[in-house]
Amino acid sequence: MRFLPHLLANNRAWAARIAKEQPDLFARLAAQQAPEHLWIGCSDSRVPANQIVDLLPGELFVHRNVANLVVEGDLNCLSVLQFAVEVLRVSHVIVCGHYGCGGVRAALEDTKLGLIDGWLCHVKDIRRKHSALLADLPDRRHQEDRLSELNVIEQVRHVCQTPIVQDAWTRGQQLDVHGWIYGVDNGLLRDLGVTVARPEEVEPAAEAAVAGLRGTATVAAD
Repeated sequence: MRFLPHLLANNRAWAARIAKEQPDLFARLAAQQAPEHLWIGCSDSRVPANQIVDLLPGELFVHRNVANLVVEGDLNCLSVLQFAVEVLRVSHVIVCGHYGCGGVRAALEDTKLGLIDGWLCHVKDIRRKHSALLADLPDRRHQEDRLSELNVIEQVRHVCQTPIVQDAWTRGQQLDVHGWIYGVDNGLLRDLGVTVARPEEVEPAAEAAVAGLRGTATVAAD
């Protein structure tokens, strides 16, 4: 099966279905893309960005990496962010993590996986930063879910701190940054309450979101 004929057949069936349901969609997409949202999510195959928010091709600009990280010096992620903000002029950036994230679990348990260990050190930094909050939880499953939530909040902060987003706000561009988390066991998204629209909101919003997690059970573990 060198050429994966089943996937090519799936593609033909999908294209035919879309053409029937939205006859002008592909012509519009060929002319230009004009999404309002940038999605920064995890590479996990169970978290397909367009499908879980029920948007068609062309309606969501997407960047995905292991554990949905926004890291200073990651030219891939930052190039996507810059293109989305400055060229596509998106109005919303959504950082979306998910429960049951293998990258978060590996960072929590210090599992050695090879090359990716250097990438996951950024999640380990968040684990150390919030070690007291995580220690208050009853077991590893709750800690993993909570670390997934904390990771999203921290990545929202990182997005907001980039010169790309700071410059957009300075020139008066409307741009909101959101932090969400997805439950792979029920297909539902949860807003973590960390939405930022101006520079002065970054730290208060992040601190309030973390404070809101203290003393609460994780959604996925209940």
